[in-house]
Amino acid sequence: MCHMWADTIDELMLIADRIGIARKWLQAPPKASWVHFDISLTKKELALQLGAILTDKYGPLEHVAKLDIVSGDAVRMSRGLRKLGAIYECRTR
Repeated sequence: MCHMWADTIDELMLIADRIGIARKWLQAPPKASWVHFDISLTKKELALQLGAILTDKYGPLEHVAKLDIVSGDAVRMSRGLRKLGAIYECRTR
């Protein structure tokens, strides 16, 4: 299994539809940290064939940090910037 997310909900739903993931399987707050689908490795391969971009193990954290930064909320923005700094440090080790 792996996670699939997108910059917008519309983009996420479009790729989910294209690879045959039922919309009812959407993971979202408060039950999840961010909006995404858990998908099988075979669906991952299909998504990649259709233009999805593979990321490393820090990708989900980076995605959530960027959502925090663009939220406009000062506390979330500060948290997002700290997270991005920590991710950068981990990637450079």
